[in-house]
Amino acid sequence: MPKKAKLLPHLSSSELKQKYKKTSDHVESRRWHLLWKVSMGWTLKNSAIAVGINYDYAKEILKKYNDLGEEGVKNGKNQSQSFLRGKKSLLNPKQLQKLAQALKSRPEDGGIWTGPKVARWIERENSIEKVWNQRGWDYLKKLRYSCQSPRPKHRKGDEVEQAKFIETWPYKVKKLIEKYPSSEIEIWFFDEHRVGLKPIIKKVWSLIGERPTAIVSHRYEWLYVYGFVRPQTGETFWYLIPRVNTLWLNLVYEAFAVDAGISGNKKVLLVEDNAGWHHSQKVKIPEGIFIEYLPAYSPELQPAERLWKLVDEPLVNEYFENIDELEYVLVKRCNILREMTEEIKKLTNYHWLNVA
Repeated sequence: MPKKAKLLPHLSSSELKQKYKKTSDHVESRRWHLLWKVSMGWTLKNSAIAVGINYDYAKEILKKYNDLGEEGVKNGKNQSQSFLRGKKSLLNPKQLQKLAQALKSRPEDGGIWTGPKVARWIERENSIEKVWNQRGWDYLKKLRYSCQSPRPKHRKGDEVEQAKFIETWPYKVKKLIEKYPSSEIEIWFFDEHRVGLKPIIKKVWSLIGERPTAIVSHRYEWLYVYGFVRPQTGETFWYLIPRVNTLWLNLVYEAFAVDAGISGNKKVLLVEDNAGWHHSQKVKIPEGIFIEYLPAYSPELQPAERLWKLVDEPLVNEYFENIDELEYVLVKRCNILREMTEEIKKLTNYHWLNVA
């Protein structure tokens, strides 16, 4: 006959049953359920099977209940902790608030905050000889900080004009639809991106202890990627061009008109930035394309800006002997990007672009 589990009489069987039925915490409820069944004469193993928990975990629950009574059944995750990750707190609430204020400005060395710098701050605050760098990271996380890349915002950007552009966007689209009721209207965005033989160095995942290397040779020979994106579908068209000027822009417009299938029954509202050559009188806009210019210095309103990190990926930490090698890689990449419609749609379909 299986040996009966030892259950100390902190609570009666009926009290255990009430605890099981009335507790709102599902973790604690399962623990009380286990103890109630044991109190009715069930073996610990059969009780664990009935409740749906691991036998070793059941033994741990029983031991804590016997040692601590009701306190041993409580779900520790619901209890507020005055320290991080089971470690003794290094800062009291007042000091924590002081650190939060310090993080709003640059550290004393004028650089940027890091986990080690927060650890040094704690050392000075508490006159402690040594605080591990990891604890600085812990406190950044405790204050709800995360490492992020800033969104580009030009210092000359006019927030009023940008807000006005977003507000009036639906009316501009509807106006074009009303003007050509029998035509299909598509919304596209256009931008240019310069790449070249100057290396692009970025962080990549690598095995611990094996720091990656990248061959570099700074040369200033360039190639331009002209990119068109339709945010609502993630469709893209790409053109590799040797330079930016009105001559090449006209050729790209002509190619885009053909590739996008612009005709009497299909029009395109093309949104682009205010670059000088975009406004030149020498620019020839194909019939069926209607240009809308973004407010000056407004990269955050340009969905095509988000394409460039995808374009750059195969160029990161790579060395190219000449521009032809670079172009070969870019051609392959642009063909791949044309198939990545779902990812590009998620990246570029800003909420304000959707016109009901």
